[in-house]
Amino acid sequence: MKRKHLFIAVLAGIFILGAGCIFFQSWNHEEKEEKKTLRVGVTLYRGDDSFINDISGKIVEAAKTYEKDTGIKVVLDEVDGRGDQNQQNSQVDRFISLGVDVLCVNIVDRSVASYIIDKAMDADIPVVFFNREPVEEDMRRWEKLYYVGEDAREAAVLQGGILVDAYKKDTSTLDLDGDGKVSYVLLEGETGHQDSLIRTEWSIKTLKDGGVPLEKITGGIGNWERSQGSAWMEQWLDEYPNEIELVISNNDDMALGAADALERKKINRPVKIVGIDGTPQGMEGLRAGKLFGTVQCDSEEYARVVFQIAAAAGLGQNVQETVELEDGKYYNCSQAARTADEEEKHN
Repeated sequence: MKRKHLFIAVLAGIFILGAGCIFFQSWNHEEKEEKKTLRVGVTLYRGDDSFINDISGKIVEAAKTYEKDTGIKVVLDEVDGRGDQNQQNSQVDRFISLGVDVLCVNIVDRSVASYIIDKAMDADIPVVFFNREPVEEDMRRWEKLYYVGEDAREAAVLQGGILVDAYKKDTSTLDLDGDGKVSYVLLEGETGHQDSLIRTEWSIKTLKDGGVPLEKITGGIGNWERSQGSAWMEQWLDEYPNEIELVISNNDDMALGAADALERKKINRPVKIVGIDGTPQGMEGLRAGKLFGTVQCDSEEYARVVFQIAAAAGLGQNVQETVELEDGKYYNCSQAARTADEEEKHN
């Protein structure tokens, strides 16, 4: 009788163990199936910005390539914050409620990233910031925060280098009236934006260190916009009709706006204009002779890296094994100086 009870107990144990294994295998299978889909929420600070528009389109292309190469389905939801931080915060709340695996954030106001970071930390959802870098203190708060951008100092030094080389080759290229000074106006991107501040500082420093005798006429904040760059330039042409020899712009859009104003005012003096970003519009402006030079960011690399980090972080993989990051968080994309002369040679 005891043997019979023992036999029944053993059978029961085997049954329970077997059922447990089947349940575990089923659960594990479901987990693996879940990982076959990657859900990504992307929010832009402003979709009508030429550089951001270019990058966002290429992020979509990078997602399609990743899906094709890996067999992992990518559900990518991209929205426009329209320059409103409160609206962007609401977009992030929505993404989290929908259960995205990772957030890609081109933040409106870099100084108030704590709201998004708090929400992401609570939900354990990694965040890839890009183009507009949160302050260092915020980036240090969590190991699942990443940033992809450009080295603003490098961009500015390259921009300044274009002008230094031109001046050394022929001073009259920049000093149009031959008075021994290069009179310039400055179009700055945005008050308090780290890239704007650094681009301005190091572009001017590079020019001065390179021996270009600069004289600043005036400057203005154009908020990265072509229309504002154009408005400033038109005003300055009225105020200083025969003095402006050079326009230094923090980005291509404002630089193209300055070129628009020169065309409208029918100014025949060969005023030189330099930008930064190498957007499709900027490169076209370079080829058309509207811009003298720009600094082109490798936008293909930029978008690809944003998505690679997002995919690895969203799937719980080791991001460092996918992309080499500085301090485990930062990636700066490649940049190169471009001039109108070089573009002519290529064409």
